[in-house]
Amino acid sequence: MNLNHITVNTQSSIRIEGSKTIYFDPYQIQTAVHDADFIFITHEHYDHFEPESVAKLKKEDMRLVAPESMKKKALSESGVASENCLFYQPGETHEVGGVTIETIPAYNKLKPFHPKGKKWLGYVVEMDGVRYYVSGDTDVNEDIRKVRCDVALIPIGGFYTMDWKQAAEYIAQIKPEAVIPTHYGSIVGHKADGRDFQKRLESLGSSIQVELKL
Repeated sequence: MNLNHITVNTQSSIRIEGSKTIYFDPYQIQTAVHDADFIFITHEHYDHFEPESVAKLKKEDMRLVAPESMKKKALSESGVASENCLFYQPGETHEVGGVTIETIPAYNKLKPFHPKGKKWLGYVVEMDGVRYYVSGDTDVNEDIRKVRCDVALIPIGGFYTMDWKQAAEYIAQIKPEAVIPTHYGSIVGHKADGRDFQKRLESLGSSIQVELKL
């Protein structure tokens, strides 16, 4: 699978270009390009919701998608008009502007950083016949084991999220066509985690395509 249309800027800041230009958790965006059709926010932590980066990407008819639980914060800080903001709970499915959006719970099981009660989100977005899963900050849990996707973008840095070993075992279970590891090598995790993830997945007998973009 050709994944050249997907960019990981840093952390979990992701750009996917197809019939729509879609961003997830834009962070440390350097250039004001104003090309976003959608910006998806997984949760309110500073490295996932950065209004300065949103401002560099938004255009007049852009949709901002975020958890219902951060509605007040997003409306007051994002700079996006309220009529262009969409707020969802986990477990919903919507068709918006030619893409299908499924909201997936994102939470820690034992760590305190991403409580399940916050109802923060990962997303499965289907565009141009491809299902992309961007998990947000999460541990492996029973909710994300149900995900079905073609391309998975998941954190591997540990501490705040699953680590590279847990991530590899998870991906071997859900079997996407391709996977891109994120959320390592800057704030948390090491640059080597990407290669370790890839090697671990191969050791599990997996032939899933791994693309390292960080």
